[in-house]
Amino acid sequence: MQRCSTIIPKSFSARAPSAFASPAATRSIHDIAITRTGKPIFQRPGGGRSSLGGHTVTVFGAAGFLGRYIVNRLARKGCTVIIPFRDEMAKRHLKVSGDLGRVIFTEFDLRNTASIEESVRHSDIVYNLIGRQYTTKNFSYEDVHVEGTQRIAEAVAKYDVDRFVQVSSYNANPNSPSKYFATKGQAELDARAIFPETTIVRPAPMFGNEDNLLNKLAGFKNVFTANHMQERAWPVHVTDVARGLEVLMHDDSTAGETFEFYGPKEYSTREIADLVDRQIIKKRRHINIPKPIFKAAAKALDYIWWPTISPDEIERQFIDQVIDPNAKTLRDLGIEPDDISKWILFYCRHYRSDLYYDLPPMTEKEKREEKRYLHVENDM
Repeated sequence: MQRCSTIIPKSFSARAPSAFASPAATRSIHDIAITRTGKPIFQRPGGGRSSLGGHTVTVFGAAGFLGRYIVNRLARKGCTVIIPFRDEMAKRHLKVSGDLGRVIFTEFDLRNTASIEESVRHSDIVYNLIGRQYTTKNFSYEDVHVEGTQRIAEAVAKYDVDRFVQVSSYNANPNSPSKYFATKGQAELDARAIFPETTIVRPAPMFGNEDNLLNKLAGFKNVFTANHMQERAWPVHVTDVARGLEVLMHDDSTAGETFEFYGPKEYSTREIADLVDRQIIKKRRHINIPKPIFKAAAKALDYIWWPTISPDEIERQFIDQVIDPNAKTLRDLGIEPDDISKWILFYCRHYRSDLYYDLPPMTEKEKREEKRYLHVENDM
């Protein structure tokens, strides 16, 4: 058999090493990190999706709103992300978050302890993002928030995982009139009792692309409301929360701490709705319904097999966000949170009609003029 040979010009071969050869990979002492339990973590940053993050991370609840953002941040840094899942179709968009082999799926059941242990046994940090805004015939708030957290925390303690981050909720309090807030608060106590080094994170109402805040206010279905939309909160950008959760992974001094992740400014739901109406150039109608009537109607809707609105969600509309003064914040992690008013147009532009879709945001001069006329109108 005749061999084929390739002749490389001398001019090309002479300059090939300097033009195309990559510098030799070197390792530094800062590429090695030692975890709380003495486990060495070898890192090779700077390679984009092909970086070596070193950490093996388990993210429960990764298919939810916040989950996709934290998985994306971890996987693209080269961390091996283990994603326990129930629904095959709900998790497949996460596969492309990282390089080949970085995102690993494992089927689990929240009531099956063996499947939970299999999900965490090889990890050095576990995030629990599991939460449910409404109940179903299979899972109550206690099943999901309390008993599920207990099983995960016990598995973390059994295999001596370095870090456990329990993502709770704002207003988490075992004595809250809301079952959602009460079970979230009880889950915090149980997690700390089982695994004392648990880091607790309480995010405020989050806004982003797939949120249940801006999209709900901008849509036409949100007609019936309660409490005249006077519920007050400090909305936080979901990317800021994901970034904060990533920082916690690299900082072992945050073990056992409690964090409140919230935005820089307090708003009522009515104020956010007005900002949304102004940006989408539409006036959404909202009809206030008395609390007893609305809760009775929501209880009847619970028998429908698709989620609509739950009685507990109506109860939460009468509870303002309360921030724990002893908890740390995003600023303690070096993160300056974004104001929701700067992002409303970005996330709600698609709710505009085609006549105004390309209309740019107001200039500073137009904002000053609008405030002046609103001030005169309010005085009248």
